[in-house]
Amino acid sequence: MTLTIRRKVCLGVVIGSRAFFSPAPCKAARDEVLAQLERLGIEAVTLPYEATANGAVQSIADAELYAAHFKENRDRIDGLVICLPNFGDEIAIAELVNRAKLDVPILLQASNDEVDKVSVAERRDAFCGKLSVSNNFWQYGIAFSETTNHTCDTWGEEFGRDLDRFARVCRTVRGLRNARIGSIGARTGAFQTMRYSEKLLQASGLTVVTVDLSEMIGAAAAIPDADPDLLAKIEKIKAYGTIPAHIQPGQILKQAKWTLAVNRWIEENGCDASAIQCWRSLQDNFGCATCVTMSMMGEELMPSACEVDVIGAVSMYALALASGAPPALLDWNNNYGYEQDLCVCTHCGNYPKSFIGDTPEISELDVLGATIGKSKCFGAVKGKVKPGPMTYFRLSTDDRLGRVKCYLGQGEFTDHPFPMDGGIAVTRVPNLRKLMRFVSQNGFEHHVAMVRGHHADVVEEAVTRYLGWPIYHHEAEPEPQLFIPNRF
Repeated sequence: MTLTIRRKVCLGVVIGSRAFFSPAPCKAARDEVLAQLERLGIEAVTLPYEATANGAVQSIADAELYAAHFKENRDRIDGLVICLPNFGDEIAIAELVNRAKLDVPILLQASNDEVDKVSVAERRDAFCGKLSVSNNFWQYGIAFSETTNHTCDTWGEEFGRDLDRFARVCRTVRGLRNARIGSIGARTGAFQTMRYSEKLLQASGLTVVTVDLSEMIGAAAAIPDADPDLLAKIEKIKAYGTIPAHIQPGQILKQAKWTLAVNRWIEENGCDASAIQCWRSLQDNFGCATCVTMSMMGEELMPSACEVDVIGAVSMYALALASGAPPALLDWNNNYGYEQDLCVCTHCGNYPKSFIGDTPEISELDVLGATIGKSKCFGAVKGKVKPGPMTYFRLSTDDRLGRVKCYLGQGEFTDHPFPMDGGIAVTRVPNLRKLMRFVSQNGFEHHVAMVRGHHADVVEEAVTRYLGWPIYHHEAEPEPQLFIPNRF
């Protein structure tokens, strides 16, 4: 089975037109948008040019033809791109979407007029036509996405960036609506903060698959030392980071068995992401950590959260879908002196190595190792996260309100020193106190998912416009809202 995050995005392409406008822009728009998609590595589904007049949708008959074609390709199509090289036929386009019933994101584009080409034979009027189509979408209850500007050129770099961003939105929506999250082991007893509602997740299309930790320990212990997959896994762990000389071969063997058992279970159950009971039963009863297991899966865009934080795993998966980069799960953990907008985010050692940005050390858990003995705690991935832009995101299931909720924002990792062991990320967030007040006053967990780069626009578009989850987007300009005056 091909995971959503690894398959190519596929978009249905529609050219909307009104018959009394010049047909020339229709052919050009079609060719240009298809060329943009090919350049971006995005698959396209559309009818042959000859299937309709001017290769466009400009009647109910055309709409029905395209709707039938899109229904046949329902399993492939992640979103629709609707281009208006001229005013377009609002009813035909609305009926196409309504009849196809794909329930996928839609990008609505309208082409620029040229100031010196506005005669009856040359004008486009797409600026106005887009408003008519969007008005019909409102009437039909159809959600859609905007281009950066109200109008743009189908051949332009700006539209290319819009298509790339929209493809990421589509991947995020499809991934979250169909996600399978593995939950390995019981919730760590000391952390009631990791409670969540499976039913609220299921209502949004996310399925949680559970397994007892004892079953996984049994599966790992049963792997023969000579298993070829195990030998390959040992070499992969050795190549993943720097292992101190005092680590014994038996510790690496045990870690490789655990990793292989988890990997096999994830594959057998078709999981997109996972959360694992990382302490301390695994260390006491099997004798290794699971940080490097989670780190390596994250590096392969199959995020894994510690402390059985299932919602943290979903948060990580959303960032992976939006960015195409490995995310990590961190604690909002320490202040940084008296710096108002700096804090330190940490975890024992689960960060993917490209999230750290350098080759990590793979050794023992420090805090737990000091308690139960380091020989039982090999497998922690340690390193300080390199500077650069980052996006943070946290989902939570709120049983009191009966809904999934989330917050989102952008900041940066810095190069400030911090002499703590494990995975360290010194983090700058503008107006951090305001964010922390929101987190603490709205019942969010201390865990947060982060990914390198700025991708908040993609995440917000996906989770609010198409999944309907309420969000707080820190420091972002809110969308314009109607003001309803209290006149009497």
